[in-house]
Amino acid sequence: LFPESITTEQQSLVLVKRLLAVSVSCITYMRGLFPESSYGTRYLDDLCLKILREDKSCLGSLQIVKWIQGCFDALEKQYVSVFFTFFNGTVTELYQFKFKYKKKVPQMDISSNHREFVTGLCSEDVKQASRLLLRTLYLLMQDLGPLPNDITLTMKLLYYNDVTPKDYQPPGFKEDASPGDLLFGGDPVNLRVGSVSTDFHFMKVRVTTDKKRVRKADSNLIQKNGPTEISYQGLDCEEEEEDESTKINLLDLAFSQEEVIGPEKKRKVSEPEKLPLNSRK
Repeated sequence: LFPESITTEQQSLVLVKRLLAVSVSCITYMRGLFPESSYGTRYLDDLCLKILREDKSCLGSLQIVKWIQGCFDALEKQYVSVFFTFFNGTVTELYQFKFKYKKKVPQMDISSNHREFVTGLCSEDVKQASRLLLRTLYLLMQDLGPLPNDITLTMKLLYYNDVTPKDYQPPGFKEDASPGDLLFGGDPVNLRVGSVSTDFHFMKVRVTTDKKRVRKADSNLIQKNGPTEISYQGLDCEEEEEDESTKINLLDLAFSQEEVIGPEKKRKVSEPEKLPLNSRK
């Protein structure tokens, strides 16, 4: 499921893509959107993962796969800032995937008087964080109450301002015709699912849902005072940022192993060109 080693930017990108695809597959499977035939099976330790595949007999799942591929394009170009998916109509569940892109900075090795890169985050630690994120998401999905029958899944993308061309749209997406704030139904609560940081990417997952739908979530996952109105700007800039940067001490001198690129952001929003058919089981 994961690359054997996660030491290059390409390997890191593959990991982030797989985490996104598996996470979205988990959401659609555990929330009962598509039939069993729309999923393949993979195992992560003792965890059985159901992963969306291109099932031509189910147009809805086929559309979701195309959306994920469109997000891959934005990830490769390092344009996308926040990817989120939610059940529209009355917004009762929202799944937010936040991305940051990093660039390595050379380390100064005083003893040999030359600059070199120093190995940063351990591949096994990254894999362990990935396992924990997916396991937590699966457990959370099991604790959420049933969805209404009259819902449709949709997705939207937000971008980094200074690198994204104004006319850019990933395959399968178009400019959002109505990028207004999202009004949440019920009493929303934020749930921290987890994060994964490599030397090149940072990905964080958070779920916002109606408090009544959460049966027995771990109290450590809950962020208090969830919003009843969620702006795209709010999705882009979180109140509590975890410190995802890693510091490497070299000869007792602290040098930053990585620098998180944090360009100015804007409320450029993409939405799918068309919504999938309602294919709930």
